[in-house]
Amino acid sequence: MTRKVLVIEDNSDNSKLISYALNRAGYEVIIAGSGEEGAEFALRDRFFFILMDINLPGIEGIETTRRIRNSGAERDVPIIAVTSYVMTGDGERIMEAGCSGYIEKPIDPITIIESIHKIIGLGRP
Repeated sequence: MTRKVLVIEDNSDNSKLISYALNRAGYEVIIAGSGEEGAEFALRDRFFFILMDINLPGIEGIETTRRIRNSGAERDVPIIAVTSYVMTGDGERIMEAGCSGYIEKPIDPITIIESIHKIIGLGRP
């Protein structure tokens, strides 16, 4: 069974890199290029997990996460923040918004799947 994941990321290079790693691990990847588009996809479909860029055009990732969580449609889906902004207090803000954890940029395509599985509580793929 293919597991569908949503990647909300506005940078096409990052989207391609993340998609490549996820596809190799057997995931079907849906890409959203903005927070608005990502929230729409999350409310329309069911995903195994969501990777959420924090620095997005329009509604940024923390607000997008809040909208998804407050919608009621996807309360239990793991949402993993992907960010280069992890300063003091940022991790807390990300978790308070409803994220299950976060991964720091730059993305390492070799370790990202392991990092995601650790956050969502999966053993080896």
